[in-house]
Amino acid sequence: MAQAANALVLPVARARAPRLPLARWLWSGGILVALAFLVLYPIAMLLVGALTNANPIVEGIRVGDLSPANFIAVLANPNVHAALINSLVVCGAGTAVAVVIGLTFSWIVVRTDTPCKTLIAATSILPLFVPPLVAAVAWSILGSPRTGLLNTIFAGFGLDWRVNVYSMAGLIIVFGMYYAPYVYMFTSAALRNMDPALEEAAEVSGANPTRTLLTVTFPLILPAIVSGMLLSFIVMLGIYGIPAVLGTPANIPVLTTYIFKLTAWSPPLYSTAAAVAIILMVVTGVLVWLQQRVLSGRSYTTVAGRAFRPAQLKLGPWRYLTLALAVIYLLIVVVLPTLALVIASFRKFMFIRDIAALFDLRAYGSVHYDRLFANPLVLRSVINTIEVGLITAVLGGVFAFAIGYTVTRTQAPARKSIDVISTLPVAIPGLVIGVAYLWAWIGLPGGLYGTIWILALAFIARFMPDTIKALSSSLMQIHRELEEASWICGRGLVGTIRAIVLPLARPGVVAAMALLFILAIRELGSSLFLYTSETMVMAVLLLDYYEGGNLGITAAFSLIQTMLLAVAIAIAHLLSRGASNKVGLGRTG
Repeated sequence: MAQAANALVLPVARARAPRLPLARWLWSGGILVALAFLVLYPIAMLLVGALTNANPIVEGIRVGDLSPANFIAVLANPNVHAALINSLVVCGAGTAVAVVIGLTFSWIVVRTDTPCKTLIAATSILPLFVPPLVAAVAWSILGSPRTGLLNTIFAGFGLDWRVNVYSMAGLIIVFGMYYAPYVYMFTSAALRNMDPALEEAAEVSGANPTRTLLTVTFPLILPAIVSGMLLSFIVMLGIYGIPAVLGTPANIPVLTTYIFKLTAWSPPLYSTAAAVAIILMVVTGVLVWLQQRVLSGRSYTTVAGRAFRPAQLKLGPWRYLTLALAVIYLLIVVVLPTLALVIASFRKFMFIRDIAALFDLRAYGSVHYDRLFANPLVLRSVINTIEVGLITAVLGGVFAFAIGYTVTRTQAPARKSIDVISTLPVAIPGLVIGVAYLWAWIGLPGGLYGTIWILALAFIARFMPDTIKALSSSLMQIHRELEEASWICGRGLVGTIRAIVLPLARPGVVAAMALLFILAIRELGSSLFLYTSETMVMAVLLLDYYEGGNLGITAAFSLIQTMLLAVAIAIAHLLSRGASNKVGLGRTG
C-alpha cells in the first residue's frame, strides 16, 4: 500500500510543480542580465581599457583605436617582471608557512587529546577576521627595525635579537600567519571525515605514529591540503594592504602595489594598470582552474558507509607542548598586535628609548583619538562603511539566494551559464575588480561612479562566489519532498520559497548576509579606485592615515575598525544562533 501511495503521490507532485516556460526564461534572463551588469561588462571594459591609451577621466573611453601595444609594453617591462616574481615568491613561501601552521593545528584539534581544543579551533580561525591592513599596521609597530616595540624589548633585556618586518621574510611570515585558516578549514574537515580504519591498518602493519601520519594520513587528505594551499595562494595574490605597508619601505613591489602605483603617477597610466590587472587576473584564473583540476584523476575516498569517530592520538605529556603552540600562535597573531595598536594609539610619541620609557604613564594620553574624532571625514567614513556593508549584505544576499536556488533547486534554462558566470569573480582579485569598475563607469556621465552604490556593487560582485557557496550548502540540505508537498497543496513557486525554503534555509541566509557585511567592512582593494571624498570608507581612510606618517592616529583608527568588526561578528553570531533555534523549534513542532 505504501509503495502504491508513493507511486501516486510523486507523479501528482511532479504534475503540480510550477511549469511556466516563459516565466522560467524570463527569470533566467533577468539573472543573466544582472550578472552581465555586475561581472561581464566590467571585465569587458577592463580589456578595452588595456587595449587603448585613453585616459578615462580626461578623454573618456575610446574603442576605435584598439591595440595590443600596452600588453606588449607590459610583458617587456622589467618592473612588471620583478613585481610578478616578487608576488610569486612572497605568496608561494607564505603559502608554505600557512600550510605548516594550518595543517599542524587541524591535526592537533581533530586527531590528538590536546586540552582546550575549542580554544585552539577558535584561535586557528580568528586571523581570518583581521583586516590585512590592520594586521600589517600592527606588525609595522611591532617589527620596525628601528622603533619596533619587540626590538626595544629585546634590547632592554640585553638580547641581540632583531625583528625586521620590512623585508621579504617579514612579508612571507605575516602572510603565512594570517592566511593559515584557509588551510585549517579544508584539512580539519577532511581529517574529521577520514575513516580511522585506514590508519589502524598501518599501525597493525608495524608503522609508528609519525610514519602513519606521513605515509597514510596526509597523503589521503592531499586534495584538502592542495585546495587550501591554492586558495591561500590565490587570496594572497590579490591582497594590497600587507605588501603596501610592509613591502613598500623595503622596495619590494608586488603586482597589486605596482597596479596602484601606476594609477598614482602623474599623469596616471590607467591603460597600463588595466593591462597589468589582466595579467594578475589570468594568473589567478589559472590557479583557480588548477585548484579544480589537480589530483582529479586519482581516488582519495576516505569516507565509509559506516559511522565512526576520528581516532585520537594519546600524546601524554607532549599534549601540553601542542597546547603551548596554540597559545603562542594566539599571542603572535592576536594579543601582541592588539597590544601594539593600543600602545601606539595612546602614546603621544612613538620614540621609546628603553623599557622604562615604555611604562612611563606621562607619555600616554588621548591626543590621537581627539585629533581623529575632530576630523569630520572619520565619522563620514564610518557611516559610509556601515551603509555600504548593509547594502552589500541585503542586495548581495538576495541575489546570491536567487542564483543558488536557481542552480541547485530548479531546472531553469541557462542554469549552467548562470553558475559559470557567477563563479568568475573567484579568479578576479579585489584590486582588479576595482580597476574594472573604474573603466566601466568613470567615463559615463551621470553614472554610478562617485556614489556609494558603485562600491556596494563592486563588493557584491567580488564576494558573490563565497556567498553563493555558503547559501547553496544550506539549500542542498532541504529535501525536495518538502517543496513537492507544498506544490500538492496548491502553492506556486514563489509561495513555496517564501513558506518552505526560506524558513528552513534561514540560518544559512543570515550567515551569508553577515559574512557579506563583514567582508565589505574590511575590503580595501576594490575600494581604492572607486571612492571619492563623499564616499570615503574606513579601509581607504586608514591607508591614507598610514601613508600620511601619523602612526598614532593610524593605530587608533585601526582599533576602531577592529572593534566595529568585532561587534559585527558578535551580532552575526547571535542572529545565526537565533535563526538556527527558530528552525530547530519549527522542525520539532
